[in-house]
Amino acid sequence: MKKVLFSLVFAFAAMSGWAQGIMGKWITEAGDAQVEIYQQGDKINGKIVWLQQGPETKDKHNPDNKLKERKLMGVNILSGLSKSKDKWEGGKIYNPKNGKTYKCTIWLEGNNLKVRGYLGIFYETQTWKRK
Repeated sequence: MKKVLFSLVFAFAAMSGWAQGIMGKWITEAGDAQVEIYQQGDKINGKIVWLQQGPETKDKHNPDNKLKERKLMGVNILSGLSKSKDKWEGGKIYNPKNGKTYKCTIWLEGNNLKVRGYLGIFYETQTWKRK
């Protein structure tokens, strides 16, 4: 009986950890922003919820002149990611530091989130820490 109870408790704990997965708040590698990853329909997105430079920081590098004056707080920098085995792929990441958007893949590695942006065959990977 104890073995069955232990197995059930362990299974529920494992499932709750998996369910949490990538959802939640993450500090970027530079430590200058916090991104909240959430699910919308069958896609995963991530929006800026904190900025070291403050909540009034504008999207001044955006290539769309109409968006250069918008505040970065609340802007989705991750969008359209779909689960594929142990990764989330097929989405985009927006880099407000240069105003460019890249293809993106993210995955968990231990307690860290790996965030990889692609430009053709070239890529850069960052490690984000859970808040």
